[in-house]
Amino acid sequence: MASNPAPKPPVGAASPPSSKGMWSKQRLRTRLSQEKLVTDGDGNDVFSEARLDPAGYRLSMGAEVYVSPATSSTKTSVRPLALNEAFLIPPGQFAFLLTEEVVQVPPDAFAFIALRSKKTKFRGLVNVSGFHADPGYHGRLVFAVFNAGPGDVHLRRGDELFTIMMMDLDQPTEAPRKKEDGFMSIQTDLIAPIAGEIQSLAGLKGNIDEVQEDLEERLGKVERDAAIIRWATALILGALITLLVRSFSAG
Repeated sequence: MASNPAPKPPVGAASPPSSKGMWSKQRLRTRLSQEKLVTDGDGNDVFSEARLDPAGYRLSMGAEVYVSPATSSTKTSVRPLALNEAFLIPPGQFAFLLTEEVVQVPPDAFAFIALRSKKTKFRGLVNVSGFHADPGYHGRLVFAVFNAGPGDVHLRRGDELFTIMMMDLDQPTEAPRKKEDGFMSIQTDLIAPIAGEIQSLAGLKGNIDEVQEDLEERLGKVERDAAIIRWATALILGALITLLVRSFSAG
C-alpha cells in the first residue's frame, strides 16, 4: 500500500528558517573576498588568504591607540601611529586599540570578535569591551583592553592582534546597524571615562614616588634653613662673647 504524500505548504507561506552556523574557512574565503567585507579606509578590498584561520579571520592593529595615564603627572590623548610604530601598555592600565581594517557585517550574519591568545592574552591583556559586532555594522573595530599582567605589554601597528568570526542568522535581520553607527577612529567620548589617573599598583607607586620626592625636597629645605639659623646663631653668640670679653677687659 502506497504511503500518503506529505502535505504541501499553503501557497505564499514562508519557508522555515534555517541556520548554517559558524562560517568555515572556505565560507569565510568566499564571502569575505566576493562581498568585500574587509576593506581599507578608502573602500579597497584588503582580504588576504594568509590571514584565514579554521573559523576566523585575523585583523591587525591600526593607526590609533589610547593608553590611560599611569600617574597624575602623565597627560595622554589619542595617539596616531606610523607604520610599524611600537607602543606599550603598562600593567594596571586601560587602552583602546583600533583595527587597521574596515569591517562590514552582512545583515544575515552576526560577528564575534576577540583578542588573539598568543599575541595578547598570554601577555596579560584582557578584552573588557564587547565581544560581538551586530548585523549591518560597518567600520573599524575598537577594542577596550586592560593589562592585568605584571609587566608592560609591547605592541606594534600591523601586529595581527584580533580575530573576527562570522555566524549565520536564520534570515537577514529587519533592523541592521546603520553605516554611521560604526567607528572609523577612536572617539573622545570613549576615552573620557578613563582619561584620569587609574589607581593601579603602578599608579599608586607613582603617587608614592611623587610624595617621597616632595617630602625629600621639603626636608632638604628645612635642613638648609636650620643650618643657616645655626650659623647665624653662632655669629651672634660669638659677637656677644667678644663684647663681654672686651667689657671685662676695659673694666
